[in-house]
Amino acid sequence: MSVTAPRGFRATGVACGIKGSGALDLALVASDHPCTAAAVFTTNQIQAASIRYNQTMLARRRAGFRAVVINSGNANACTGPKGLLDVYNVTELAGSLLGFPPDTILMMSTGVIGVPLPVEKIRAGLMRAVSTLSEEGGEAAARAILTTDTYPKMAIRRLSIRGVRVTIGGMAKGAGMVHPDMATMLALITTDAEIDADRLKALLRSAVDASFHRITIDGDQSTNDTVMILANGAAGVAVDEDSMVLFEEALTDLCVEMAKAIVRDGEGATKLVEIRVQGARTSEEARRIACHIARSLLVKTAFYGGDPNWGRILAAAGAAGVPLNADALSLWVQHENGAPLLLFDRGSPAFYTEEEARRIFQAPFLRVLLDLGLGEEEDWVWTCDLSHDYVSINSSYRT
Repeated sequence: MSVTAPRGFRATGVACGIKGSGALDLALVASDHPCTAAAVFTTNQIQAASIRYNQTMLARRRAGFRAVVINSGNANACTGPKGLLDVYNVTELAGSLLGFPPDTILMMSTGVIGVPLPVEKIRAGLMRAVSTLSEEGGEAAARAILTTDTYPKMAIRRLSIRGVRVTIGGMAKGAGMVHPDMATMLALITTDAEIDADRLKALLRSAVDASFHRITIDGDQSTNDTVMILANGAAGVAVDEDSMVLFEEALTDLCVEMAKAIVRDGEGATKLVEIRVQGARTSEEARRIACHIARSLLVKTAFYGGDPNWGRILAAAGAAGVPLNADALSLWVQHENGAPLLLFDRGSPAFYTEEEARRIFQAPFLRVLLDLGLGEEEDWVWTCDLSHDYVSINSSYRT
């Protein structure tokens, strides 16, 4: 059910003709109760019209949001003043059809950059969408936001706050143009807990930093990235200081599940890889090195080929711009349930068999553990391999 798992949320997904394939391409998620909202957006300086609109709406009001419109197949980015006007027209229409003020409607878009938003198609789609909103519509909405994804990303978490059951639901999309500090990815999260706007923003930022900000598929960053959360209070219990940590853990866990699903479904990906760097002077240096390894084309192609060419990993670490001592470095790899295999031991190759290493590199999930031997801090990112299919998908994305 994803976003409709919490009380008081309804959703739907329809095909309005943005995608030439006829697939679902317009999602609508609405709440029966006014919501507080918070969002984290791309840091790309080229931003889609929907992001500029959402930033204005969230700055203008702190609560009372009622719905989110999401289209796929068209990013509505680099479309000039008309692109922003189109967002206002779509949200005004959605508000009119739902009976809500237009400034209580938010919007997300994803797809091809530089193409005007087909407002008339969306208008017709919204009329159908409003009539089909239901508590069972979460999966249809999750499918309607996909672009090159091969499956919808949905997650649910339940917890108890002062004896009352609270639910968090989420849906996400993303398969390419994905890198820390957001990606060509959208995520909408809903909860029936009551949470004030400031606390909701802090909770979301913390969860995003531990999840969506730790994934990279190809090192590219989109114009449209948005992670948004709506809290409608329908459960009848508020998240306060005493329950904030409990809620944060559940929200973070949900975001991590969806973030890893995005990487698993990376364009052409066959492997999920965790790059963990420890023994660093600071966590920032650890993450910088982890990211540099994770987006190295040579490293990613070795992962795809199942080739334990660990010299590429060390070379990428050394090129990250962080001062290192080569004689202090140690490197391990492991698959999901296996023991770590030492490949490089404090500056020298370790004793292992090629067969052992290759078996791990060929696994659908592997963890790379690099110890810098410089301190006590660590950090990590999730990435994937780079296959022939990634090139095929992106060489003809628009056609």
